[in-house]
Amino acid sequence: MSTIIDELTWRGLIAQSTDLDALRAATAAGPITLYCGFDPTAPSLHLGNLVQILTVRRFQQHGHRPLALVGGATGLIGDPKETGERTLNPRDVVEGWVDRIREQLERFYDFEGPNAAVAVNNLDWTEGISVLEFLRDIGKHFSVNRMLDREAVAARLAAGGISYTEFSYQLLQSFDFVELFRRYGCTLQTGGSDQWGNITAGVDLIRRMEGQSAHALTTPLMTKADGTKFGKTESGTVWLDAGLTSPYAFFQFWLNADDRDVAQYLRTFSFRPQEEIDALLAALAERPQAREAQRALATELTALVHGDAERAAAEAAGRALFGQGDLADLPAATLTAALAEAPNVEIPAAELVDGLLPAYDDLFARVGLVASKSAARRTIEEGGAYANNVRVVDPAAQMRVSDLHHGEWLVLRRGKKAFAGVRVLFT
Repeated sequence: MSTIIDELTWRGLIAQSTDLDALRAATAAGPITLYCGFDPTAPSLHLGNLVQILTVRRFQQHGHRPLALVGGATGLIGDPKETGERTLNPRDVVEGWVDRIREQLERFYDFEGPNAAVAVNNLDWTEGISVLEFLRDIGKHFSVNRMLDREAVAARLAAGGISYTEFSYQLLQSFDFVELFRRYGCTLQTGGSDQWGNITAGVDLIRRMEGQSAHALTTPLMTKADGTKFGKTESGTVWLDAGLTSPYAFFQFWLNADDRDVAQYLRTFSFRPQEEIDALLAALAERPQAREAQRALATELTALVHGDAERAAAEAAGRALFGQGDLADLPAATLTAALAEAPNVEIPAAELVDGLLPAYDDLFARVGLVASKSAARRTIEEGGAYANNVRVVDPAAQMRVSDLHHGEWLVLRRGKKAFAGVRVLFT
């Protein structure tokens, strides 16, 4: 694409802008400095944050300079939620999360070269300012009437109220924009469309305090065709931290994406050129059962977030669990993470007799792959039951402990797509 604005436009990543023509002119005239802030209100960023991270990454690929801001100050407060007051986390906890999130952001931006990213923490300029200075120098520029119009604030007031702490969040975020303008010449703030009020308040504060103009740009909030929240699964939030959401589960999130959502996902998250995305969408329309577009998403995003080695391990785990690869080749951590996403049961070693697990008909029923032992026997007799990818022929047969993967796991499968894990606990 000839300009970043052209690219964001065709990808459907522009929801609101203060003046898109002016921003187009500014980005075409030369490199600009921009930022998007991330608050440490959890130990990791998640898929919703990834929309913003990759939008900023696109700006950097077009030659612009990003500021990777982690909100060490604003994270102590928390942006108001419509559902209720946030729990204030201890300062030492927030400080630890700042470090973790900064490390995550460093995976996505280039910190070397002519438009190298800069890591910043808003605690650096917020901590030293007194209450009186803040109220006199910042607070006097804000209209309470306008602040009350913000959607999240209005919802909280209607539901019973909001603390002054969270109500003041908009002032802190606006102050960030002013400081970044002063320190780095930052003239653009991006974010999700739910941040429009906060971002434009910062634009207005720069005009009032510095007599200069700045830009705001928001992306559309992600929605799913089935009505569920984007970035959520049955097991919870999809995090970018491998310790909270395994690379296997992350890969499977994209692989299992609804066909109706794939076009939006490809344009929002993929760095493939437009012609490749169009080809993937055409293949999806012609051969939806092949899930070629979903697999392309899963491969690209897992490699981007977790690295190519973890992407390869996640793919290998998927093949092996569905009978298309060798389970013995999977590392223990990968197999454990994958089976944690599937139905599984734990059996104490004390339940074993002579080093043998319970009979297969019992295990298939116990893990929930079938409704009962009799149903398990029918499945086995029909040739549709597998243990560690070997067809089970005798319902009463038992596996030896010595045949467990990594000394603890038995993988059961019914047919081609339903699998579960049995874990033997020795401690």
